[in-house]
Amino acid sequence: MKYREYVKEGKERLYKANQGEQAALLLMNELCENKGINLYISMEEEADEVIATDYLEGIHQMELGKPLSYVLGYECFYGYNFKVNEDVLIPRPETEELVGLVLSMFDDKFSDREHVSVFDVATGSGAIGITLNLEERKMDVIASDISMEALKVAKENNDALHANVSFICGSMLDPFVDRDLHCDILVCNPPYIPSEEKMEHSVVDYEPHVALFGGEDGLKFYRDVFEKAHLVLNEKAFLAFEMGYQQGEALTDLAKEYFKDATITVHKDMAEKDRMLTIEL
Repeated sequence: MKYREYVKEGKERLYKANQGEQAALLLMNELCENKGINLYISMEEEADEVIATDYLEGIHQMELGKPLSYVLGYECFYGYNFKVNEDVLIPRPETEELVGLVLSMFDDKFSDREHVSVFDVATGSGAIGITLNLEERKMDVIASDISMEALKVAKENNDALHANVSFICGSMLDPFVDRDLHCDILVCNPPYIPSEEKMEHSVVDYEPHVALFGGEDGLKFYRDVFEKAHLVLNEKAFLAFEMGYQQGEALTDLAKEYFKDATITVHKDMAEKDRMLTIEL
């Protein structure tokens, strides 16, 4: 069969399975690129046997609801390919905006510094902390996660991308407090989905629940961070969080309880939805 015929079959199968049919083309393109084949000028050629086998297996997994990123084993984030598996959350485009925001605030506040200490709390695949370190080598990043399995993936990404991030295991700020560590920038994309909120099966069935759900109101882990932040923050530090688009008001009110004299700002994402919150001391 030709590449075009395989793509057509894949789209039809995913459509019947109520999955995003465009993933069929994306999968084939990625498999071809990995072998140095330009799919778009090779559509009428007979498909490579190994590519065809991997493609059909990937289509089968996606028919069952497995996300494309897990089928491929990686996700592109901020221009870097990060390994992902079912031990870590798939990095989202909205989180790229959080990274961009932190880099912009770094330029405004710390560009004259030789070294700036950064904590990436609940790092998952390491996408945030590793990207910050790669984009700004002045950032000395320590990343934490409660999951040893997630940290294994993050360390593999750190090595593969030649970053220089350190990793520690523990819940939220606990490992930093236990080691008496302090930072200038604290960035966190915690689990923030309320426990009862309904999610797509492809998310609930495959992505780690420990990285998704944030208690009854979705704010549990923000409270955990806010309660202990004073133990780890340097003078003039700032904090940056991703949040659910409906959580801006509630999270601002919560932050005001803990940071009386700080500048608290809600930032919108490219879709003009509340997506990030910063706290400047």
